Parts: sequence; C-alpha cells; structure tokens
Amino acid sequence: MYTYANRTALSRRASSKPLAMATETIKEEPKAERGWRHEVLNPSLPEIYRSLPVPPSAGFLRKLLAFAGPGFLVAVGYMDPGNWATDLAGGSRYNYSLLSVIMLSNLMAILLQALAVKLGVVTGRDLAQACRDHFSRRVSFALWGFAEIAIAACDLAEVIGSAIALNLLFHIPMLLGVCLTALDVLLILFLQQRGFRFLEALVVALIGTIAICFGLEILFSRPSLLGLAHGFFVPSRQILRDPGMLYIAIGILGATVMPHNLYLHSAIVQTRIFDRTPAGKREAIRFSTIDSTVALTIALFVNAAILIVSAATFYRHGYNQIAEIQEAHKLLSPLLGVTAASTVFALALLASGQNSTLTGTLAGQVVMEGFLQIRLRPWLRRLITRSVAIIPAVAVTAFWGERGTADLLILSQVILSMQLSFAVFPLVIFTSDPRKMGEFANAAWLKILSWVTAVFILVLNAWLLVQLLRGVNT
Repeated sequence: MYTYANRTALSRRASSKPLAMATETIKEEPKAERGWRHEVLNPSLPEIYRSLPVPPSAGFLRKLLAFAGPGFLVAVGYMDPGNWATDLAGGSRYNYSLLSVIMLSNLMAILLQALAVKLGVVTGRDLAQACRDHFSRRVSFALWGFAEIAIAACDLAEVIGSAIALNLLFHIPMLLGVCLTALDVLLILFLQQRGFRFLEALVVALIGTIAICFGLEILFSRPSLLGLAHGFFVPSRQILRDPGMLYIAIGILGATVMPHNLYLHSAIVQTRIFDRTPAGKREAIRFSTIDSTVALTIALFVNAAILIVSAATFYRHGYNQIAEIQEAHKLLSPLLGVTAASTVFALALLASGQNSTLTGTLAGQVVMEGFLQIRLRPWLRRLITRSVAIIPAVAVTAFWGERGTADLLILSQVILSMQLSFAVFPLVIFTSDPRKMGEFANAAWLKILSWVTAVFILVLNAWLLVQLLRGVNT
C-alpha cells in the first residue's frame, strides 16, 4: 500500500535527483494482466498526494468540508477568459439564445467531472496515468500531444485575458502582462509549501470575487426575465442552420467542458487520505461529486452571467458585433450609466485569468507526469510545463498585440472543443470497464448517458469541421 511516508520519501528522492537521472518509469505489466487492482507507484503531484486527512468519525457536514476544494479548482476552468470571449460574442449577436448551450454544456461537465472523480478515487490513477497504462506507447504519446495542445489553447485564453485585465486596470502593456502571469509558478510553489488547502482557499476566494462582480453587473444591466427563461429552456434550431452561431456554440462547449480539467480532477481528488476499502471509496466518490457539482453550479451562474450582461447591454442597444473584451469594457459604463461597471468588469476578468492560470499550471504538470512519468524537482517540473503553455501565448501576443484578441480567444476555445473527445472517450471506456473499476463500474443507465454525451460532442465537432472545410463563413 502506498502510504503518506512512501509519498514523502518518493517526493524527496525525485526532487534530489540530478536532471540527467530525473526520469523514473513504472514497470510495464503485460496487457492481458492489466486489471488495475494494484496502485500506481509514482503518483502525479507527489508533493500533495494523500496529504489531507479526512476525519473518519466526523459528521456529514464536516466530511463534506474535508472533501471540498478540488471541485472548485476544476470549476475555475469553466469561468476563464475564454468563456468571456465566446459569451460576449454570443450575447451581443444572438441575445439570450445560447443560454441553453451554456446549460447543456454545464450538465455535461457535471457528468464528466463525476466520472473523473470516480476514476481517480477507485483506481488511484489520474486519467493520464490510466491512458498510459491501457493504451500502446504510440497511442499514449498521441493522446499526450492532444492534451498539450488543449492546455496551450486554454492557457492562451487565460494569459491573454489576464494581460488584458492588467492593461485595463493599470495600463500595463500586453506583452509585459503576459510575462507577469508566468509568476503564478512561484505562487503555487509558495502555497503548496504551506499546504494544498491554502491554494484551494485562494481559488475559492477568487471565485467569490468573480461571482460578486457579475452579480453586480446583472443588477446594473437589468436583463429581461422572460428572455432569460426562453434562452435557458427553449433551444434554438438556428444553432444548426447558422454556421456563425454553431461556431460560437461549439466555442462555448469548448470553453465549458475542458479536456485538461478531466485530467486535473482525477489527480487532485487523490489529495485526500480516505479509507481504501469499498465503503471508503464509495464515501469519497459521494462527497467529491457533491463538491464538484456545487462548484460547477456556481460556474454556471458566472458563465451565464457574462452572456446575460452582454445580451442585456450590447444586443439591447444595437451593438451586435461585440467580442473584444477591451471594447466591452469601454462601452459598459456609458451604456449602463454606471461609472463602476467597467471597473468591476475588469476586476472580475483579472480574478478569472489569475485563477485559471493557477489551475492550468497544475493540469499541465498532471498531464506531463501522467503520460511521460517524468520526475523532476518541483520548481523545474512547473517551469517546463508552464513554458510549454506560455511560450505560444507570448509569441501570439508579440505578433498580434491587442488586435484580434477576440478572434484568438474564440479560436482557442474551438480548439479545446476539438480536443475534448480524446479525453472523454478514454474516460468513458475506463469507468465503464468492470475489469478496471470492479463494483464501481458505470451502471447501465450511466454508461448509456456517458456514451451519448461522448458521441454528441464528437458529432458536433465533426459538423463544425465539415463547415470549415466547405469554407462556410463563421
């Protein structure tokens, strides 16, 4: 059994090795014998693996609080700056029509994150490790490549969003703002030395800031309640007929259901020390799923609020081509007649961007360690994984500057959506397999629902790809 003492010793050995000797591998099992009844020897994020105890005799509320945290780290990705670009464009062009897409995307996210929780708790593996154990080396390497593309696309949106916020609030040049966001590596190292709870507390505080800011924006914009109800509960057929609307809808899907969050969630649920018996795992799945469902419900509010404010402000006043965050910031106060509206908007954007870069850095580490089994010093691991994601953002910002950031942000979310199937299909396959999950394998109804969700995402992306290849203007 892999104990806390083993984890600490492993972490120390891994961090003390020279760079040339810093790669460790797990002994390969024959394919036919891989039932995953054993636990992994080299967990991702070893410095926080099983570092937070759960009181075994505590009541419901105390246990729920002990398990709370990972869901909020994952929910951050569902309200990042990429969502802002797609939601601003969707609200200003199509009023409240795409609210149903946000709700459907969020429901799919709740389902898929619950499957990620189950995989991590039951098998002791994150999704990247599970893919490496199950698939051939070539397939695993390809999946790693797709995951890195998704993280780079996501980080492009997060970094540019943070840089825009710094520019709007403090007039810091965009390129310098992008470079400043890389300092989150130092912040993560500092917080994790104090304990993973400190990082979770910071993330929850920033989520609270974003939620309060957009609560105020909704009060300022006074949206139509009838329009909200129609947008949420009556899906528009125009989505499939209008290529531009479909493009933004798939961007919303990519901005909401993020592939790297599936890898991250399956890893950070393993920060809790719980009883590894079937009853203990069942309890861990229950509380961790409640945690993620509550967090994603809050994310639904924030995600929808951005589109609602855009529709109630820009669409209402005839500004139907608002997608640039800078332009939205400039127009909010004059259109709403509230001086603080633009400042509140920029403050929420800064909190969103910084929150997302924190969790994006952790996701990059999980993906690289899980697929490649690389073991380096903690600061070096984060520097490498951060560089993989931030270098493209620096290059794009240096080339484009402030021009065309909306198109880049929306494109990044479409790229995320295109990569989603490469994470979703393995997740559904693993959690539906009794040989790997035992009694925790998906029930028949859950298996059907999971496969319907996976195929729906694949078909929607294939439809968009056909539209793009046909040269249909989006």
